[in-house]
Amino acid sequence: MNDALFDRVRTWIADDPEPHDRQTLQQLLSDAEGGSQTALDDLAERFSGPLEFGTAGLRGVVGAGEHRMNRAVVQRAAAGLGAWLTARFERPRVVIGLDARHGSREFADDSAAVLLAAGCEVLLLPRPLPTPVLAFAVRRFDADAGVMVTASHNPARDNGYKVYLGGRASGPEGRGVQIVPPVDAEIAERIAAVGPLADLPRAAGGWTVLGEEVVQEYLAAIGDAVSPAPGPNPRIVVTAMHGVGGPVLTEALRRNGFTDVHEVAEQAEPDPGFPTVPFPNPEEPGALDRAVELAVRVGADVVLAVDPDADRCCVAVPGPDGFVQLSGDQLGRVLGEELAGPGAVLACSVVSSQALQRIAARRGARFASALTGFKWIARVPGLTFGYEEAIGYCVAPDVVRDKDGISASLLVAGIVRRELAAGRTLHDVLADLDRADGVHLTAPVTLRVQDLSLIGAAMTRLRQDPPASLGGSAVTSVEDLADGLDGLPPTDGLRFRTADGTRVVVRPSGTEPKLKCYCEVVADVDGPLEDVRGVARERLAAVTRDVRAATGMD
Repeated sequence: MNDALFDRVRTWIADDPEPHDRQTLQQLLSDAEGGSQTALDDLAERFSGPLEFGTAGLRGVVGAGEHRMNRAVVQRAAAGLGAWLTARFERPRVVIGLDARHGSREFADDSAAVLLAAGCEVLLLPRPLPTPVLAFAVRRFDADAGVMVTASHNPARDNGYKVYLGGRASGPEGRGVQIVPPVDAEIAERIAAVGPLADLPRAAGGWTVLGEEVVQEYLAAIGDAVSPAPGPNPRIVVTAMHGVGGPVLTEALRRNGFTDVHEVAEQAEPDPGFPTVPFPNPEEPGALDRAVELAVRVGADVVLAVDPDADRCCVAVPGPDGFVQLSGDQLGRVLGEELAGPGAVLACSVVSSQALQRIAARRGARFASALTGFKWIARVPGLTFGYEEAIGYCVAPDVVRDKDGISASLLVAGIVRRELAAGRTLHDVLADLDRADGVHLTAPVTLRVQDLSLIGAAMTRLRQDPPASLGGSAVTSVEDLADGLDGLPPTDGLRFRTADGTRVVVRPSGTEPKLKCYCEVVADVDGPLEDVRGVARERLAAVTRDVRAATGMD
């Protein structure tokens, strides 16, 4: 068994274009052949199978081996994408973007070299930039595909490879949107068919490096689309979480009259090590601590945080007991109310709050539900606004048909400015929504694992022996998302509803080793608002406890 593994490692080493990776694998191989169990286990994990290419593209730990993100894996991915494109179109156009993570520059340059040699026209963004700029560029340049080298908000050790389609490769609703089945499987087949990398053509240059005007065009387009309301200048604290969004976010604010902006200095410059945050995701506990500290110090009206590739947006606002971070669903309600109206189309994922549907009904808009991920949400026909509870918002779909933390932050700043002129805050906006549509409280239960089999076992257990009650209320329905509910494509997930209106959705994460449970309680306001909210919080706490127990993983 070890001999077969060692042969695979030797074959990989002979074909790997990166000297450092070859050296790493050769040392591990020598140690393993010498009897090191640690080296053997490391090799076995690195060669546990190819890094899977799917609707999230590629995402994994940067390092040597077939199950890692590295130049060999990226060159194969680029070759597969190029083969898929050139089999369908003459001289397809591809735009490539990158963030500032470990390996991003090399992966972007390798992609350009391989795609150009494959017969594609290649446009490379001028520098590390937010993912929304890449999504904008796919539409702006009528590209047939886009590649973004990023791992978004993943830990520092990771990198990734997102693929978008546009131009001739997609219909109108899918231009500038990430791939979905069956395209992911078709590209994966092309990747699997790539031969030895030594035989793979690679251009030494010749691709087009776009100028800074693409960033200026993006900024102008989101400013026109969002058109923030006038009013007094709010004091804003921003943080880029050591990513690439800082300069673009601050410039977007400045262009639209927001000049009282304070950056978290130690998180402003790109740093692939993310030294001040173990998980560079604004949702994670502690991630906003430095921004909130600065906000308290300067007396800010709002904190705006974007994740490292700036496609997500997180907001915190001052309250009686200090700054309060809005949940993804709370901000989704605020933005949905802002953009709703007759003829509008509002959409959110099946795991997001049901509150957006109530807003749509009250405001005469159409509501649509979509599978989790903006590759689905952004495809809703006629979309005006889409969001998912994981702090992803699409507020200008004609500009960026994807989640965009920059344009969402700009819209939030405008709402804060308008409400400030009326002596109000976002807390007042949320109170209005609770009174109009009922209190909607949501909470995630996230169970991270080392052994992925535990997730499958938990889903099987919940299907075979679902809970009889949640939070003291009888479960009235158990719906399997694998059956393709609500006209949506089948996906692995379960939805539970109870007699008191509670809803829980359980699904495996598509990008991380987690089982994710999305809990929501709903309560009509038939008394003092704070009393209703208090009862709802107690119900939600009981529901989350029962969900943890039902999974058998806690």
